[in-house]
Amino acid sequence: MAKVPVNKHQPIYQVPSNPTAVRTKKYALPTKKYTRLALKHLFQAQMKWALIPLALIIGNVALNLTKAYPNVWIYVVIVIGVLLYILFWVIQFMGITQLEQYKPMFEKYQYEIDPRQIFMKINQKEGGVMKWEQIQSAYKDPEGFVLVISRGQFLYLPFHIFNSEHDLKIMGRILKQKNLIKDEN
Repeated sequence: MAKVPVNKHQPIYQVPSNPTAVRTKKYALPTKKYTRLALKHLFQAQMKWALIPLALIIGNVALNLTKAYPNVWIYVVIVIGVLLYILFWVIQFMGITQLEQYKPMFEKYQYEIDPRQIFMKINQKEGGVMKWEQIQSAYKDPEGFVLVISRGQFLYLPFHIFNSEHDLKIMGRILKQKNLIKDEN
């Protein structure tokens, strides 16, 4: 989410506005919402790794029942390991909200979305352009659209920032055309 440089010696080039683009109200992503969405996306992406602690517990139960190697400490180690893993990611995502380099993720933007790009405007002179190729995936949350850029980096567009129901439909159509979300029938 780069800003257009503001330098008195360098002209500011602004991408011409598309008259058919979907325009939104200004919106800043709250840090708590960011942390929740980032953790949700991370755990959905890594759900298959939850089988490792489960397999260790099942294996230990089998060893305890056959009295081949009775122990209790492995349950404690597995639970502590899982809790430390979750705590690690919570700290990572909460830390991102405090770092200066990630501050642009939490600034107020007005979005102009069309099939070519997503134009994010801070004001009339500053903004940034994001090409659709940068979006890895997208999904529809109960409260808005989530456009995933990478692990821990995404655009969240809640439904209430769109100016009309028609704009919401156009946004959904653009995401379907880009094969980022599936058709909802």
